[in-house]
Amino acid sequence: MFGIGMQELLIILVLVLVIFGAKRLPEIGSGLGKAIRNFKQGATQPDEIDITPNKNSDNNEKKEG
Repeated sequence: MFGIGMQELLIILVLVLVIFGAKRLPEIGSGLGKAIRNFKQGATQPDEIDITPNKNSDNNEKKEG
C-alpha cells in the first residue's frame, strides 16, 4: 500500500495518538469522513443555476410602466 509497510503504519499511528490524544481521534475521523462525503457529493452533483425571476423586480416594472 503506497510503499508503506506495517511498521511504518504503526509508527504513524503512535505519533498521531501522541499528538492528538485518544479522545480526539474519533472527532478527527468523523470530521475527515464528513469532509470526504461532502466533496464527493459536490463533485458528482451538477451545477445549479437559478433562473427564476425576482418577484420584487416584476412588481417594480408594473408600477413604473
